Amino acid sequence: MALNEYPAEIVEKKRDKNGTWLYYVHYPEYTSLKAAVPNVFPAVDKRLDEWVPGARVSALGAARPRAGRAAEASQKMTRRLKRQYAEMNHVGANVEELPPLDRHAEREHQEKTKVKNIQVIEFGKYEMDTWYYSPYPEPHASCERLYICEYTLKYFRKKKTLLRHLAKTKARQPPGDEIYRSPPPHLDAPGYTGGAVTSPQLSMFEVDGKKAKVYCQNLCLLSKLFLDHKTLYYDVDPFLFYVLCERDARGCHVVGYFSKEKDSLEGNNLACILTLPAHQRKGYGRFLIAFSYELSKKEGRLGSPERPLSDLGAVSYRSYWMREILRTLRDHAAAMSIKDICEATAIKTEDVVKTLESLSLIKYWKGDHIISVTQKIVEEHLKTIAGQKNIEIDTDRLRWQPYKARTV
Repeated sequence: MALNEYPAEIVEKKRDKNGTWLYYVHYPEYTSLKAAVPNVFPAVDKRLDEWVPGARVSALGAARPRAGRAAEASQKMTRRLKRQYAEMNHVGANVEELPPLDRHAEREHQEKTKVKNIQVIEFGKYEMDTWYYSPYPEPHASCERLYICEYTLKYFRKKKTLLRHLAKTKARQPPGDEIYRSPPPHLDAPGYTGGAVTSPQLSMFEVDGKKAKVYCQNLCLLSKLFLDHKTLYYDVDPFLFYVLCERDARGCHVVGYFSKEKDSLEGNNLACILTLPAHQRKGYGRFLIAFSYELSKKEGRLGSPERPLSDLGAVSYRSYWMREILRTLRDHAAAMSIKDICEATAIKTEDVVKTLESLSLIKYWKGDHIISVTQKIVEEHLKTIAGQKNIEIDTDRLRWQPYKARTV
């Protein structure tokens, strides 16, 4: 195999307008983990799926032995390790393990979404390659490129139609209440009273799915382009959407969001989370997670995200839990119990326990979990995550009341 050749699976084929064959290819990951845990995370590499001309496709010959190596690696993965991986990453059941009705629905979903329909979106000043299929209505669903207004989230097939829309619309921010605004960039700016300063300036808006139904539905369709197993598209009434924006003189530009049920029976403080690809690696994912826990603190309850998480979501949550728990242990020199940590962070007990276990900071003794840690060990762990980009929330600037308190 040449250096610039990669093993690929042909998922679909079609002819272009010139009659040339195009192939939709999937690049499987030949890693020991994927081989050992089949169907666990097909989404990890599905983002790279693409249409390629027939000239780029050739029969695979000498590379076949890779599969043998993958099978060998699979045997090294014990059932216990598979289970631990699934639990830590909140992986759902294998398709074959689902009940018959769910199994049929999952297979139907996989078949329908195996080929992404929209390849590229233009959103504000960014052009972003999409990752997954999204059920936009026709004829928009068949467009290779979609133009989306960053203020209203309305979508268009042509750039000139978007420009006409932008010239007419007065919207320059999400249609909800601004519940948080980061401090101004200059310490001597009018109105600045102290606290965390961020650049660029950030605003968080709470948008009610019932009051701004079309906006929230469009937000779900947009996010589905980057989330493989998102299922909420149109039933947005029971949800609140917290939309994070970068703010400048032109308006508020969406960078990400999370949604939250108005009344979660499971006690989840987050249903779905996304940072748009153009804004990833800026610390916004951790900011959104931290914000969801600040709302839980205001509610006086422990919170946890809805499962299963995406692969990127699982990584972000593990990072956040680790940082917050270690900070809490560092700031309280006295011995702390798991209950103390939960109350200080609003993180649910099971998430605290699993995080401490992953750090080897907990022991099980006489039927109870006992935290076993010294300040030196805590500091050593904190050093390993010191380089992470974190945007602190100035809680004094949060203007929010729990939904239930508003509806009494």
